[in-house]
Amino acid sequence: MARLGFHASHEQLAPSALLEAVRRAEEAGFTTAMCSDHFAPWSHAQGQSGYAWSWLGAALAGTGLPFGVVTAPGQRYHPAVAAQKAATLCEMFPGRFWMALGSGQALNEHITGDRWPAKPERKARLRECVDVMRALFAGECVSHRGLVTVDRAQLYTLPETPPPLIGAAVSAETARWAGSWADGLITVNQDVPQLRRVVEAFREGGGAGKPVYLQVHLSWAEDEQTALRIAHEQWRTGVLGGDVPWNLSTPEEYEQASATVRPDDVRRAVLVSADLERHAGWLAEYADLGFDTLFLHHVGQEQRGFIDAFGQKVLPQLREPA
Repeated sequence: MARLGFHASHEQLAPSALLEAVRRAEEAGFTTAMCSDHFAPWSHAQGQSGYAWSWLGAALAGTGLPFGVVTAPGQRYHPAVAAQKAATLCEMFPGRFWMALGSGQALNEHITGDRWPAKPERKARLRECVDVMRALFAGECVSHRGLVTVDRAQLYTLPETPPPLIGAAVSAETARWAGSWADGLITVNQDVPQLRRVVEAFREGGGAGKPVYLQVHLSWAEDEQTALRIAHEQWRTGVLGGDVPWNLSTPEEYEQASATVRPDDVRRAVLVSADLERHAGWLAEYADLGFDTLFLHHVGQEQRGFIDAFGQKVLPQLREPA
């Protein structure tokens, strides 16, 4: 069975509340965790966006969980600085940190004032960043000129083992490309046939034998209407498809783009149910696709009820027998 992890959404909770939530998740039986890395939330209803890297140090020190982060080197973060941050966490907390690398979203990256590249250029830039970061983790002095520029960078604090660099992908095409360079794959819940295609593409592209992770957006409450209301209020921007989610620049633009999304439309992006058995069934179906870890993201801002209910009723059904 897959491991069950907790997803910490910096867009939705203040860092102090998020730290309390992840501690509670560990007590409830979640065995791993990951977090987002945003400069801005998707909407004003979410209303937060703490700095993930400061928080990760506190979360790793305050729990015994391994942690990952989904991040985008290349524009907001210079790859040498991204490598230094990751190396520092790995030195302090050996074997407990990984990073998932994506090509980024204008929502977070536009703040530099630099031009927002088209997807092919962003992928090429990310690939350069991966090579730079791996060379730095190996202790090399790196100079590079391309879509990113690095001048004689060298890390003087190195961990014994560098962090795994996981590829973040939503489409099968991107997953296949990530298979050629990444140490694993992370994607998000979609319909099962599409998820199967994403996993197969990653493995066919060079990812055979590497771990695959799934971030699961869900909404649970004690009654269905409350669960649906929470999902619509907090995560209706998740319905936006195509190139739209990657190219909008502000929460206002996301709110405008999702203004006509109806509550039931959100079910395409969020597993909505008051029935814990139904949630357990969905998660078991994902595990059967071969995912090594499922990171559960309850899209509401109140996490305590979700953590306690899933810890008592859902996680025990999905744990591998001792």
